[in-house]
Amino acid sequence: MDLGLRNAKAVVVGGSRGMGRAAAQCLADDGARVAVFARSHAELDAVVADLERRGSPDPAGVVADVTDAEQVEAAFAEVARRWDGELNILVNAVGPNARGGFEELADDQWQQAIEVGAMSMVRCVRAALPMLRQAEWARIVNFSASSTKRQGSSLVAYTAAKSMVTSVSKNLSLSLAPDEILVNVVSPGSVASDGLVGWAKSVGVDGDDPYRLMEAITEHFGHPAHLPRTGLPEEIGPVVAFLASRRNSYMTGANVNVDGGTDFT
Repeated sequence: MDLGLRNAKAVVVGGSRGMGRAAAQCLADDGARVAVFARSHAELDAVVADLERRGSPDPAGVVADVTDAEQVEAAFAEVARRWDGELNILVNAVGPNARGGFEELADDQWQQAIEVGAMSMVRCVRAALPMLRQAEWARIVNFSASSTKRQGSSLVAYTAAKSMVTSVSKNLSLSLAPDEILVNVVSPGSVASDGLVGWAKSVGVDGDDPYRLMEAITEHFGHPAHLPRTGLPEEIGPVVAFLASRRNSYMTGANVNVDGGTDFT
């Protein structure tokens, strides 16, 4: 299916690894110009080379700490100069590394979870809006998480941040509708991200085996999916690419579960 992405201008925040990188790759595969924001020069160089090989005509890597408002503004100003002030697609894929029960977390850990997991999205949307409004068509796709609907006691700060992403995205879908900027959320379930694989290895489990990884998740957290394995980052990318594309012409304000099967919520 042609998603109508050829030469579209896309920013993927947190696109240097995991599900964000998978989304950037899918956009590049369909011919989009992709700029990836991340904190590491080394990671960005490798990602940009990969995107160019995949067919992105003008890939870019932009170093930015998205918890810093000035760096966010500077990063989008760089993209604006590169692409004549227009942006079709913004994907926010940054997530906090926040684990711990309610009584274990200090104030600074809560604040860090909200800063990384939610305020980064707020800052990036705010900085991108003039460019999105300037483009002929525009889409925003934000990453939430299925754990906002299936709570785990050790993820209380993480799910709080992701719940904020979901709520703000729903509001944006309403407020940006007159501009015909479509805003949607993707909520991955148990996906073999770097963080989850690292956790598995810390408890003696082969995190590279999605079936064994799901067994460990079920054992430790009681969050099984209908499918007997975890998802893979590359299974999230195509969903993001569709939501970010011109093929998606009427879906906005949706929260799309990609979780291996749980329930109809």
